Amino acid sequence: MTEPGLTSLAHGGGCGCKIAPAVLSEILRATPALPVPPELLVGMESADDAAVWKLNDRQALVATTDFFMPVVDDPRDFGRIAATNALSDVYAMGGRPIMALALVGMPVKVLSPATIGAILAGGAEVCTAAGIPVAGGHTIDSVEPIYGLVALGLVDPARVRRNAAAQAGDLLVLGKPLGVGIMSSALKKGMLDAAGYGRMIATTTRLNTPGEALAALPGVHAMTDVTGFGLAGHGLEMARGAGLDAVLDWAAVPVMDGVRDLARAGCVTGASGRNWDSYGAEVALPEGFDPLERALLSDPQTSGGLLVACAADTVDAVLDIFRAQGFAEAAVVGRMADAQAPAPMLRL
Repeated sequence: MTEPGLTSLAHGGGCGCKIAPAVLSEILRATPALPVPPELLVGMESADDAAVWKLNDRQALVATTDFFMPVVDDPRDFGRIAATNALSDVYAMGGRPIMALALVGMPVKVLSPATIGAILAGGAEVCTAAGIPVAGGHTIDSVEPIYGLVALGLVDPARVRRNAAAQAGDLLVLGKPLGVGIMSSALKKGMLDAAGYGRMIATTTRLNTPGEALAALPGVHAMTDVTGFGLAGHGLEMARGAGLDAVLDWAAVPVMDGVRDLARAGCVTGASGRNWDSYGAEVALPEGFDPLERALLSDPQTSGGLLVACAADTVDAVLDIFRAQGFAEAAVVGRMADAQAPAPMLRL
């Protein structure tokens, strides 16, 4: 029996499945405040990438989870992308992964055990590359295919890098080029060629391993990874947390080859628009800024790159770490500056 493509079974894919930022904020406002023990170094207060719990003076546990519906039809690639994306949050906190648990929801009457097994095998392949085991997990029979990980890691408490500690004058470095959301839209429309698919898979399955080494640099003040809320959304989280403006040099932001052509051909995701509706009022754009460029600014990135805020005299060391680990397109894309309005903004 011929199975349907994975993406045909899902109403959305990858980090484009995320609930829009404004809706998520409304939901979380109804969450009752709970006591915060002193061991909880990072919790929900700044929309950070993971929770961090202090174990002792030298070790803290990094705990996070991430899962989503298929962004590609190839089951192994889906598993690899989802696992890479989930582990990224550990690296974004400056941590080193130690193990993972699989989260699996599959339409078992539609997909064969072989297909589901290939998804899990792809995830296990990435975990092996990260040097960790998949130590267990949980499965359910679901209408749409869902896969991801609970990821656990360790970090020295002194090296935890939050998304909220950037300083005025810091430079912003982005580790991966933008465009995954647009490419995934093109894939669904049959408009992504083999070379484009190869570029998409290469970036979404590249582990953000530089995070641990970057956190060892005293001049690195803040880190996050750019995922479903796009560069604008995650840049704004960094700005809000620091009480500063994030100022982007849009011409310096790396974008994958062919992405702008695909955007002009109509391959802009609905999630990009939902993102912009949530936070566009907090973004100052130059007059006449191209709407397609704006869509790229809010394009949801599945397994996107690290966004690093560092002192100017540390930026060469940051770029050296990225490039030594295979991130040739890492680039300085902006800076942090004193806020020009009562509330922090993202400015171009």
